[in-house]
Amino acid sequence: MTDPRIDATRPSSARVWNYLLDGKDNFAVDRELGDALCTANPAIAAVAQAQRRFLVQAVTLLAGEAGVRQFLDIGTGLPTADNTHEVAQRVAPASRVVYVDNDPLVLVHARALLTSSAEGATAYIDAAVEDPERILSEAAHTLDLGRPVALTMIGILGNVADYEQARSIVARLLDAVPSGSYLAVSDGTSTSAASVESQRVAKQNGHPYNLRTPEEIRGYFEGLELLEPGLVPTSRWRPAPGTAQPDLDVYCAVGRKP
Repeated sequence: MTDPRIDATRPSSARVWNYLLDGKDNFAVDRELGDALCTANPAIAAVAQAQRRFLVQAVTLLAGEAGVRQFLDIGTGLPTADNTHEVAQRVAPASRVVYVDNDPLVLVHARALLTSSAEGATAYIDAAVEDPERILSEAAHTLDLGRPVALTMIGILGNVADYEQARSIVARLLDAVPSGSYLAVSDGTSTSAASVESQRVAKQNGHPYNLRTPEEIRGYFEGLELLEPGLVPTSRWRPAPGTAQPDLDVYCAVGRKP
């Protein structure tokens, strides 16, 4: 049975991003907005791809070198190749991963996110980023919040209109996890006329997304120790040796809670 909450007449961020990543889980309204965004900002598909690469790189690093075994992925989006649990459990099979999203189509596809290694575990929470108390309460059924957790928030905080509220959400999540936990964020920035135009187009089409300045993104990491190379354009976060990456209107960082 189709979830009655799935509205094929209005664009969804998860489905638009799926389209920009060449996925198939989207409707005509999502493709129309995706095309309009590409016209406004021709680099936006590259932004989507850079954010996906960053997620894979960050999770690989955290599950490997950093030794993290618990991940809370907020703003999951639609399943694709190299989902967080697949990356983490490839490095450390005992990793436990909780996904959070409130797009009903993501919920329909959540079974693809709930496959797990025998040693690890995965779970899915149907909740909005604006409800950190519910996220933490339900995540505690799968994760031990007394042990380090990696919080990943990729392309999600711009959905929170008020910047101070977004900072408060991040701070509340970090308050709930111990020293040795990590935060990985990548989000769009208002660093060019093209990105500002794409923000206008999105809002005009009923899907506002709030771009931040790089300094505002840095604010999410207050009190954390940034891993090298610090806060940088997402395309330039630990690029493969010998590759030339253009600067894009999206910034990222990974920080450790001391």
